[in-house]
Amino acid sequence: MADTLPMFPLGSVMFPGLSVPLKIFEDRYRAMVHHLLRTDDPEQRMFGTVAIREGYEVGDHGAQSLYRVGCRAVLTEIESHADGTFDAVAVGLERIVLDRLDTTGEFPMGHVSDLPDPQSGAPEELLDRARGTFTAYRLALSELRADPYSGSLPRDATYLSWTLAAVAPLPLPERQSLLEADDAAERLTLVTDLLRSELRAMNVIPSLPATDVARTRWSPN
Repeated sequence: MADTLPMFPLGSVMFPGLSVPLKIFEDRYRAMVHHLLRTDDPEQRMFGTVAIREGYEVGDHGAQSLYRVGCRAVLTEIESHADGTFDAVAVGLERIVLDRLDTTGEFPMGHVSDLPDPQSGAPEELLDRARGTFTAYRLALSELRADPYSGSLPRDATYLSWTLAAVAPLPLPERQSLLEADDAAERLTLVTDLLRSELRAMNVIPSLPATDVARTRWSPN
């Protein structure tokens, strides 16, 4: 289904079902928030996000190199400040494909299509392998930094795949590949392989996660 949405390009990847804190300071995105807040129904305060492949999140450069697969999101919390900026929380809803970006208005508008995630499940052994690999990664990472996840992992294959994709501290291109995976089974296979590669790299460079070598500074906008 084709649709138009206010667009908020990010320097990170948003995943369905997961919440993301946002600090909104640039004029065009402050205008976007004001637009959303004029919507009476909070559940309809929706916008789209796509990750920036390269360049900057702010200014005219931000739209020059965007990934096409992103996420529809809903604004769930908003705090305004005297300087006109906002602190917000958004929750990812479902995947979208950005067909065209219009930057001629007050804020970017995207012409998007839905990209539903098939509810196909995954073999139980794949779920167990993904959980076990992430548990081993958390243990190795705990010696260097705070645990990236708290609580028990989901049992549902789709939600587990999105949770591991979101909390595994991987570089942006690898996180984008997880967002673009065809279904939960492919995503779980990919995140398991990526985390195993990270574990092997951490054994070679024990002083820090290997992703830190390649990761650039994250900024919410």
